[in-house]
Amino acid sequence: AAPPGPPVYVDLAYLPGSWSARTVDEEFFRRVRSLCYVISGDDHLKEGVLRSLLDALLTGKHQWGTDTQVTLIPTFDSLVMHEWYQETHDRQQELGITVLGSNSTVAMQDETFPACKVEF
Repeated sequence: AAPPGPPVYVDLAYLPGSWSARTVDEEFFRRVRSLCYVISGDDHLKEGVLRSLLDALLTGKHQWGTDTQVTLIPTFDSLVMHEWYQETHDRQQELGITVLGSNSTVAMQDETFPACKVEF
């Protein structure tokens, strides 16, 4: 358990991947309050905990008690993410959470990958 203390406010937070993704729970979202959360790492380990991580965001954000808008930026396509988005869309709107999806791509040298632009 984390020691008691005030929340930390940041503009952008990357959520951990692989085994570390299991450490992200509702307490994390109560304590680390970000305008944007990036979910990166398209791997089978994160896919297994993705739903609980997304639900933790909803529960943790509910505790903020403010009207702060939050943007969630997934960097990979996921069936779990699509299902969560559809099932909790009304709740996301109530809490001021926007999920960014992008069909944009960036080409660099011999690679092409999905991208989105975030401005503060």
